[in-house]
Amino acid sequence: MLIKKLRLQRGWSQEHLSQVSGISVRTIQRIERGQKAGLESLKSLAAVFEIDITSLQPEADMTSNHTPLEHSSGLDRSSQLQVTIEEQRAMEYVQGLKAFYGHLATYIIVNIVLLAVNWFITPGYFWVLWVMMGWGIGLASHAVATFELFSFFDADWEKREIEKRLGRDL
Repeated sequence: MLIKKLRLQRGWSQEHLSQVSGISVRTIQRIERGQKAGLESLKSLAAVFEIDITSLQPEADMTSNHTPLEHSSGLDRSSQLQVTIEEQRAMEYVQGLKAFYGHLATYIIVNIVLLAVNWFITPGYFWVLWVMMGWGIGLASHAVATFELFSFFDADWEKREIEKRLGRDL
């Protein structure tokens, strides 16, 4: 998440970061999703972002509202390099939104093609409507989950369930 935050602060695409760091786009995507980065990748990214390599190595702290992904050496950049829970949730929401819009675009394009095929092959029977309805149900479900239209499983529910699992009933 820190790499993504630093990249977005500079207005860079993953492709641009790949070019300036010498790391493949695939590796940058993997690191941004939270997978462990190799030492050489961390060195390249630290050099590009002009920060200490230890800044990029996460350490878990479950009591803080911040995910301490950075420990600067006396510089006041630590507050700028920490990813807050709100920022992390916002990034996850935007990723979900991007996935939904991709799903919607695919639905529209594929169904237009299927409609054309249906029109030319069997114009008397519109079988494509069954495909559109079935896939439409899945798309509607994706929309409900993305836009949180029903709050059955919202953040408060998650918190209550976690507390219950930990034996700390509220």
